[in-house]
Amino acid sequence: MLACPICSEPLGAVDNGVACPAGHRFDRARQGYLNLLPVQHKNSRDPGDNQAMVEARRDFLNAGHYAPVAKRLAQLAAGYAPQRWVDIGCGEGYYTAQIADALPEADGYALDISREAVKRACKRNPGLTWLIASMARVPLASGSCQFLASVFSPLDWDEAKRLLSPGGGLMKVGPTSGHLMELRERLYDEVREYIDDKHLDLVPEGMALAHSETLTFKLTLTSGQDRANLLAMTPHGWRASAERRAAVIEQVEPFEVTVSMRYDYFVLQ
Repeated sequence: MLACPICSEPLGAVDNGVACPAGHRFDRARQGYLNLLPVQHKNSRDPGDNQAMVEARRDFLNAGHYAPVAKRLAQLAAGYAPQRWVDIGCGEGYYTAQIADALPEADGYALDISREAVKRACKRNPGLTWLIASMARVPLASGSCQFLASVFSPLDWDEAKRLLSPGGGLMKVGPTSGHLMELRERLYDEVREYIDDKHLDLVPEGMALAHSETLTFKLTLTSGQDRANLLAMTPHGWRASAERRAAVIEQVEPFEVTVSMRYDYFVLQ
């Protein structure tokens, strides 16, 4: 199942790690993950989200604010009943763990390019195979997966297609144009619009949209820490001015914001 990120040959278990026939070896970290991101595939010394961003997202999600989003994702994943699945861009593992709970008999894998994220993610479910890896060079065999999840994550569509077996599918979860609208209106003089389905133009030939739905609900954030965490885990944490971010965090009254997510499922035909 695992493939060498250097030569693409199969990786097999050896001692406390994995190795391929060509002799490329990768040791398992004490936390339990495998680092399959060779230095030549990195675009920086420590790619991906840093520790502060990861911990802000972990604390916000652990507080249950996006629990309906994860619950619906897990329900949809269970309905497809894959034998093997992968969470591409798993972050600190909140959504991954709930997919795993919904698919107890399936073989689960999760990867992210951020070491800080995967270090924390693997604590959520030691039974999964956790990887530091590039989503542009996923170290898994072609045609080996029946279900892929991509939640709030960039995606290499051709790589996703390569991983899927015929009839398998990709569940892409991302925000609609109305997501966090109240927050965006507080942070910017002019709210930048975007098209909900612009990703449909990127779908490669041979994959087709088989299901689409939107989940929308109101979220009330009563504490300044929750609002600070939300800002830190989104691009607004660095795009918006410090003054406006502080105003949102420090306001006394509860802050109500709209959560709006789109779930699109693409099948390999």
